[in-house]
Amino acid sequence: MNVNQLIIKNLKKNIKNYYLYIFALIFSVALYFAFVTLQYDPSMDAVKGSIKGGAAIRAASVLLIAIVTIFLLYANNIFIKRRSKEIGLFQLIGMTKNKIFRLLTAENFLLYFGSLVLGIFAGFAASKLVMMILFKITGVDDVAKLHFSAQAFMQTLIVFIVIYLLIMLMNYLFIKRQSILSLFRVLSSAEEKVKKMSFFEMAIGILGIIMIAAGYYVSSKLFGGDFKSMMALYGAMLFILGSVILGTYLFYKGSVSFIFHLIRKKKDGYLKVGEVLSLSSIMFRMKSNALLLTIITTVSALAIGLLSLSYISYYSAEKTAQNQVPADFSFTESKDAAQFKKALDSAQIAYEAESIDIVMAEVDISDIFSAKLEGLNYDPSKMTLPVISEKAAGKELSKDETIFTGYSDLLQKFMPLDDRGTVTLLGKTTTIPQTYLGMEKDSPVSWYFTSGGMPTAIVDDSVFKQLKKDMNPNVQLPASTYTAVEISDQEEVKEANTIFTSLKLGENAPNDSQLEVLNSQKRNMGMAMFIVGFLGLSFLVTSGCILYFKQMGESEEEKPNYTILRKLGFTQGDLLKGIQAKQLFNFGIPLVIGLLHSYFAVQSGWFLFGAEVWTPMIIVMVLYTVLYSIFGVLSVLYSKKVIKEAL
Repeated sequence: MNVNQLIIKNLKKNIKNYYLYIFALIFSVALYFAFVTLQYDPSMDAVKGSIKGGAAIRAASVLLIAIVTIFLLYANNIFIKRRSKEIGLFQLIGMTKNKIFRLLTAENFLLYFGSLVLGIFAGFAASKLVMMILFKITGVDDVAKLHFSAQAFMQTLIVFIVIYLLIMLMNYLFIKRQSILSLFRVLSSAEEKVKKMSFFEMAIGILGIIMIAAGYYVSSKLFGGDFKSMMALYGAMLFILGSVILGTYLFYKGSVSFIFHLIRKKKDGYLKVGEVLSLSSIMFRMKSNALLLTIITTVSALAIGLLSLSYISYYSAEKTAQNQVPADFSFTESKDAAQFKKALDSAQIAYEAESIDIVMAEVDISDIFSAKLEGLNYDPSKMTLPVISEKAAGKELSKDETIFTGYSDLLQKFMPLDDRGTVTLLGKTTTIPQTYLGMEKDSPVSWYFTSGGMPTAIVDDSVFKQLKKDMNPNVQLPASTYTAVEISDQEEVKEANTIFTSLKLGENAPNDSQLEVLNSQKRNMGMAMFIVGFLGLSFLVTSGCILYFKQMGESEEEKPNYTILRKLGFTQGDLLKGIQAKQLFNFGIPLVIGLLHSYFAVQSGWFLFGAEVWTPMIIVMVLYTVLYSIFGVLSVLYSKKVIKEAL
């Protein structure tokens, strides 16, 4: 048999084990090519013009290269070890190491570059869809076109040729370093199998659980006022990161074995066949994969957390726009408002307009100020806030009553205010003590007056007039009147926004369109969500494939055990129940731990990104779980095939 025939024979023999690897390779190439195509697509100018989309995509493409490279090198390492006996047999029949290396190189060349060609074609076919998704998410009103980029093609080709050379270098070093005897022992020594739990393993198992719980506890207290300085806050963040990551490693190294050891001890060693195939196998295999599982869990948590936070910002875009610009159009210049209303009249667009007089005043809020974090650049005894009359807000208050409204969620976390207390309005020469009645949600004026999130004080009309006569000129803004324009028919808002944009009313003064703020928020956070989603999907597929490849290897190793159990009378269904439980643990434990990590990370700081948390976070977690579960199902199907072949 010549070398060409041997290559073809080996390909036919091993293709059944490589199909998911080939799929993952094609998927990775397609993902990278479609991603890089965005950099060179002329349609991207619509996105780049406002948010530097090209730079963001280039940075993401580098991370994508890192993910794909690590995956392909690791997958190749798994497969080369699985073929160690085959390589040893080739040496026994007289083939030199160099000839074996050339054989594997030729075989890999056909698989790799065949997949590369298919991946580039798939990426080209999907590039228009990717562009359409990006335009939809970012709200760009443009037409996506199918565009083949020679630059993207060359960049993809160069990147994956370099990865191929790294794979070949890995194979060469593996073959050169192994003796014939060691090649036959690679698989048996690849997995750690321990028969007895030591006290040390029990101790690190308990410690792992304690460290994860400690990290969760500190994260829940992160912005609750328990830390007195910014240094303490940063120190707590570092503690959470280190505690959770190290705790996760110890959890896989000892906690899983310790928990299953307790379950097995409770049963006095009398385990059903399904429990033998699931509990016992996981106890002694998971610890040998502790580092790999820690990396997968940590990066999964990072991907889920970042995607949740970016989706929270995107999902909260409308609420954020409403907080910054309460009406459809907000003006701080009366002449600009008059010009805009005149243009609306000419276009026969019905609207309602309201003007609110605003006085900026220093307010002593020391009595209700609960912030304990040092280093904040605020003096609670002289907090500058906008003050409006009860009539403008549609309220009824007595002369000694004050309500705050429109305080941002972010500032409330860092500078919380009590529900009741006393505040003092400070004029130029007079002080007006007031009873503070609490906080309301909606902001009645635009961000210009609230410094991006400070509350607005609502007072009795007579108090407002008194404060206006005695206002401190040193704290007043150039504008003192806020004009809100609300379009009567919401279907005409876009047309009104076109008029607003054409008049260029937002360039020389802080006049705002709620729709423009909303679109800007969606463009920025939409791009972030698109990039994180792309990278998260890439990692999901690659990590799922790695776990699948590991389960393939374990199923092949345990095939003799399946044969013995079948001969003892156990049915295929009996064995399959144990395998299903095993795969549920193998895929479920990293998934559940990753979801828990991301949940506590998101809960500790979601308010920094938006106004809604539960819906975006649940959607992301459910979607990630469904996609991740596919690989668990594939593993069960492969194990089922191995069980069938056991007899």
